Amino acid sequence: MPLLNATGEPKALPRYLLLFVLIFLGWGVLSPFLPAVLTLQGATPVEVGLLLGMGTALRLLAMPVAGVIADRTGTPREVLAVALLGAALSVICYGRAQGGIMLVLVGVAHALATAPVAPLPDALAVRAAAEPRRRLDYGVVRGAGAAAFILASTAAGWAVTAAGSPLVVVWLNAGFFTLAAGSALLLPRPAAPRQEGAPGSGPVLALLRLTAFCRLVLVSGLIQGSHAFYAGFAVLGWQAAGIGPGSIGLLWSLSVTAEVVVFFLLGRRLVAWLGVGGTCGLAAAAGVLRWSLIALDVPVAVLVAMQALHGLTFAAQHMAAMAMLARLVPDRLGGTAQALLASLGTGLFTALLLLVSGVLYDQAGLAGFWAMAALCALALPLAMRLEAARPGR
Repeated sequence: MPLLNATGEPKALPRYLLLFVLIFLGWGVLSPFLPAVLTLQGATPVEVGLLLGMGTALRLLAMPVAGVIADRTGTPREVLAVALLGAALSVICYGRAQGGIMLVLVGVAHALATAPVAPLPDALAVRAAAEPRRRLDYGVVRGAGAAAFILASTAAGWAVTAAGSPLVVVWLNAGFFTLAAGSALLLPRPAAPRQEGAPGSGPVLALLRLTAFCRLVLVSGLIQGSHAFYAGFAVLGWQAAGIGPGSIGLLWSLSVTAEVVVFFLLGRRLVAWLGVGGTCGLAAAAGVLRWSLIALDVPVAVLVAMQALHGLTFAAQHMAAMAMLARLVPDRLGGTAQALLASLGTGLFTALLLLVSGVLYDQAGLAGFWAMAALCALALPLAMRLEAARPGR
């Protein structure tokens, strides 16, 4: 695939594909086995939970800071590259830390370094997709990342078996993130940012003054956060209901496959047909249906259909949110906006709901999904009020 277009400028699509694939390969090999790495290095199960929770909390706090730095300096590619290198270096330190305070220090460093790795690639890709000359389809790029995550998660299991130790994923993650740092610097330089809005106002306050942005954060938090109970306790509930490991694996794979299909093929069309509000409303309605039926004792065949709705409840809503940010937020605030959406919206809601989900599952089992359906029902009228606002409004 040629890397230059007819005018001699770098082609955006292959470079963004490379970045997203490398980043998601890195996450894919590490995420399933990080608890095993921490245990191997001397952490107890309680300490593993505390370390993972601490990392999530630190990333929520650090994401907006990283977004502001990227926007203020006008160097989002460079900030991302530095973060990826820092993440690669800090994850290697997990292999040297032996319990106690050393694991805490490494965990803090790793959380702070990885905070920009989630929002900045999205900010860069959404901004590039908004430039007609780039001809970049964000859904294709994000879908390629999701597919890479699936492949990496599978391959990581084989690698751990072959190596005889989960520490191999630390080195694989470091390698992928180091390569991703180089690919970030190869991205086409973003066009000069639009100068809408009040340049003197603080970036976070400027965004929080936008009613439409705050509504998007709330809608995204409710819909995406409703997946918390699913992520934490669906497998346990299905096991208790007598569903075998093979069927559970198939159900989980179906949801991710549906996500990839929407990113690649349907997401952009849905947003074009229904608009941002309509697409988010469809995602909320799909969430009400999906979580309500999973809360019931339904046959596996029905669960298969409900898992296919993951393409709407997660991917379609994410695509709509990205489309709205591209229209609503000035380019000079793009990194900050992505970071706030990821932290105050998806991240904060998910973290809080994960805490609540433990109590829900203990008291109600899979019937706890009714609470997740209620969140989506609450999001539905708010989603329909999301307007196609002009930039800076």
